[in-house]
Amino acid sequence: MIPTELLAHWHAGLADGSIVPYLGPGVLADVTSKQDGRPIPATGEQLILAMNGGRPMAAKLMYEFPRAAMNIEFKRGRSAVTRFLDTTYGQSEWTRAALHDWLKAIAPPYVIDINRDTQLQDSYAATPHLLILGCARMGGSDYRFKLFVSDGANYMPIQPQDADPKLPVLFKPMGSPKPKSSYIASDADYVDYITELMGGFAVPSFVKARRKGKRYLLLGMRLNRDTERMVLSDLIYAAASEPTGWALIAEPTAKERRFCQRQGLELVEADASALLGEVVSA
Repeated sequence: MIPTELLAHWHAGLADGSIVPYLGPGVLADVTSKQDGRPIPATGEQLILAMNGGRPMAAKLMYEFPRAAMNIEFKRGRSAVTRFLDTTYGQSEWTRAALHDWLKAIAPPYVIDINRDTQLQDSYAATPHLLILGCARMGGSDYRFKLFVSDGANYMPIQPQDADPKLPVLFKPMGSPKPKSSYIASDADYVDYITELMGGFAVPSFVKARRKGKRYLLLGMRLNRDTERMVLSDLIYAAASEPTGWALIAEPTAKERRFCQRQGLELVEADASALLGEVVSA
């Protein structure tokens, strides 16, 4: 059980922007295909199996999705990975995640979502907002992100200096198929993206200003993989002092406990679904 007082604190903080939701694969655990009922590929293993036609790959490639995506990229080209992600997240129809509906009702002004699906964007579709998509291995640019503004109906690409910092910000570092597909997927993508993230070129300046002193609520995140941990560490840079935030992880491993302790994150040993159905006043 999560204490009622803590739930109320999270709800109020998410609504006023002092707490930032950080969404991982677990928030999509209840999402299924409208066509055949299969679960949406969200975790690394699910993505690998879907990308490889349902067949397991070599054990060293099954360790995490970036390794498997790099293998496919070597064999069939980078476009093969992009086509898979476009088909999976841009062309297939999925049911709504209950947790996304819960967040939609709160409408946090800043959300980080490391999934590559469009449900977060769908939640804000009728609301003007800014969208940041991660990108990698791009020539002729100092940035490792693509920035768009939505007027509540359509997206338009803009430059960081033209962004209205008062608008809600949806940050999808691993990308999305919409409005124009851009992904961080293979090992090579992650190496480039994390390098530029550490150098400050993967986060717009208005986000660097906005994120100072924020706390984070990690939902659906497991913290056993180094790539996701490195991305997280840099995206929450300049967070509030302890607690930096909270991580909802049922049955955390020793590695996850140590990482949360180093980051100043309080572990809450519960699944993200524990938030659903709670009744608190904002």
